[in-house]
Amino acid sequence: MGEPKGAKATLAKRRADVAEMFDGVAARYDLVNDVLTGGLDRDWRYAVVAAVAPRSGERILDLAAGTGTSSKPFADAGALVVPADLSFGMLQVGKQRQPDLAFVNADALALPFADAAFDAVTISFGLRNVEDTAAALTELRRVTKPGGRVVICEFSTPTWTPLRLAYHGVALRVLPLVARLTASNPVAYEYLAESIRAWPAQPALADALVAAGWRDVEWQNLSGGIVALHRGRA
Repeated sequence: MGEPKGAKATLAKRRADVAEMFDGVAARYDLVNDVLTGGLDRDWRYAVVAAVAPRSGERILDLAAGTGTSSKPFADAGALVVPADLSFGMLQVGKQRQPDLAFVNADALALPFADAAFDAVTISFGLRNVEDTAAALTELRRVTKPGGRVVICEFSTPTWTPLRLAYHGVALRVLPLVARLTASNPVAYEYLAESIRAWPAQPALADALVAAGWRDVEWQNLSGGIVALHRGRA
C-alpha cells in the first residue's frame, strides 16, 4: 500500500493532506476508534460533555467533530451545537448519520465564525492534527464569548512511569498493527501513533492555552494520563 501524503507526524501537517487522510477513514472511523480503545473513547466523550456542561440555548462549537458522534450529546442537552471539521469525507458521513446537525466545513486556523459567537468551544483529538497549535488556540479564543469556556480532550502523557513505558513502548507500537486488521487506511493510524508520541505533555499544553489568552486553565487526567482534559475560560 502506498503511503499517503502527510502520514508522518514528523512532516509538516499540511491541511489538505490531513483532510485527505481523514476522508479515507471516515466510513469506519467511529467503529475503529471503539475497537482500538477498547471502548474507552466512550468514557472520554462522556467526560468532555460533563466538562462542557451544556445548557439549553447555548451555542457550542465542536471543532474536529468528525462524524458528529461527539456533537450529538450537546444537541440532546438543548444546546445549539455546530459540528465543524476540515474533512469533507467526515462531514458527509456525519450528515448521513446525524441529519439534524448543522455540519460546517471549517479550518481551525481560520474559523468562519464571528468574534464571541459561542458560549463554549471544544475539540477532541483534533488539536494534535493542526499545523499551528498556538494559532488554533487563539482562533478558538476569538470566537468564544467573554467568560465562555474551552474544553480540549487530547492524547497526552501517562503520569505513572510503568504505564508511560508500556504505553509508548508497547501500545503505540501495537496500534498500527491492530489498525491493519480493522481500518480502511491503516497508514492513518500509523500517523496517529506518531503524532501522539510527538505531542507535548499536560503542562506544556496548559501553558499554550494561557499564552493564547485563556485563563483559569486546568487539566484532568483520564485513563492515567493517556488522555488529558484541559479546561479554561475566555
